Amino acid sequence: MRKKSITRRWITNNLAVIVLILLVIELALIYAVQNYFYNSARQYLVSKINAVNGVLTRYAADSGTNLNAEIRSTLESFSDKDKMELMAIDYDGMIVLTSSGFSPDYAIRMPDYDDAMGSDAPYGYSTSRTENGERIMAISFPITDISEEYSAIRVVTSLESIDNTIAAFVLAVTVVAIAVLLLLGLSDLYFVGSILRPIREINSNTEKFALGDFSARINQESEDEIGELCAGINHMADELSAAEAMKNEFISSVSHELRTPLTAIKGWAETLTDMAGDENAEADPVMMQKGLHIIVGETERLSEMVEELLDFSRMQSGHFSMQMDTMDILAELGDAVLIYMERAKKDHIRVIYEEPEMLPFVYGDKNRIRQVFINIIDNAIKYSDADGLVEISAEAAEDNSAVRITVRDHGCGIKKSDLGKVKTKFYKPNHTRRGSGIGLAVADEIVTKHNGTLDIDSEEGVGTTVTITLPAKDAK
Repeated sequence: MRKKSITRRWITNNLAVIVLILLVIELALIYAVQNYFYNSARQYLVSKINAVNGVLTRYAADSGTNLNAEIRSTLESFSDKDKMELMAIDYDGMIVLTSSGFSPDYAIRMPDYDDAMGSDAPYGYSTSRTENGERIMAISFPITDISEEYSAIRVVTSLESIDNTIAAFVLAVTVVAIAVLLLLGLSDLYFVGSILRPIREINSNTEKFALGDFSARINQESEDEIGELCAGINHMADELSAAEAMKNEFISSVSHELRTPLTAIKGWAETLTDMAGDENAEADPVMMQKGLHIIVGETERLSEMVEELLDFSRMQSGHFSMQMDTMDILAELGDAVLIYMERAKKDHIRVIYEEPEMLPFVYGDKNRIRQVFINIIDNAIKYSDADGLVEISAEAAEDNSAVRITVRDHGCGIKKSDLGKVKTKFYKPNHTRRGSGIGLAVADEIVTKHNGTLDIDSEEGVGTTVTITLPAKDAK
């Protein structure tokens, strides 16, 4: 399939519109100029014939004057005979007298005379062509009220000089329009070129991005929308590069996280198998109990990691389902705290839970909300040092429109530069602590689907505070 050129399309479409606009403007100008010249000529003819009629009316008022002789004399002495011709027309519609002295011996078509004699207008007006093709303008003025021999006087002038002036104007306007089109064409070519250069560079670089090379960057030549697009694509490349690095780091981290429990399970399974298979050795119940406890614990850890990965996969594919119903938020928070109380004791971390007597009910998925609480409390304990303190509290908003759960630790905290990224998938601000780096992203997604917010405030070396806000069921 032949590739359509943007340049050709732009020039064709743009110039077609401009040509149409210029054509309309030119036609409007020609119409206006022609009307101006024709109206001026018409007013000039009307003024002349009115002047002649005024003279004839004065002669007619003088009873001692021979009107017919005066009409003949007026036509013969007409001062503007070099510019126009003055005629006298009888009642048969025949031109009998002219200022040039030449009268046609046959009837000619005179639309202006017909209008003057057949309507209530003060005079008749027409433009037409003579037998030799010359364009003329004519004004006829009835004088039936003052003359019994002549029905009207008529003045005729050639439009040749006016038409030549209009033709010169049309030529000048056409030349200007062509010059404008040429300038616009060159301007369009330059403008389209300034757009196509970065577009071609964008196309070239995106092909590299598609192949996994995120090192290429686009040169930003301007500060307009194209420049913003280039900057946006460069930013996208930065983010893709960072995401690729985080993904690789995530794979490495998950592989390490999976290897550790699997190694422990395998090691203790082999130890217990050897103990059970050695008929001469006496089984050590304490050792067996310890080994089974480790296997169960590491298996639960693996199960949690796999569940996180499955949740993340569902979230990415849009199949992250929720079973929404009215729920007691205190019950779910209490269960989550109870789950981690024993582990916190083993890690020598003190957990203080300030449980209120009552909170508004929340409409949501209790299992998913409990998963959020477990993830946040687990992070608080995980990032706390030995003999640390984790504080958990819950309260209702003043108008009971929302419920706020706060989990505060006094551990290592998060760097200010990392704080905006901690809810990003695969991101781990502290690589010395266990975890896959997707639990917080899943928790944030769950809270968002409940129309709530998950806010994190942290200071390195001081601790981290996580605030979960969920709308109450009856909130309006």
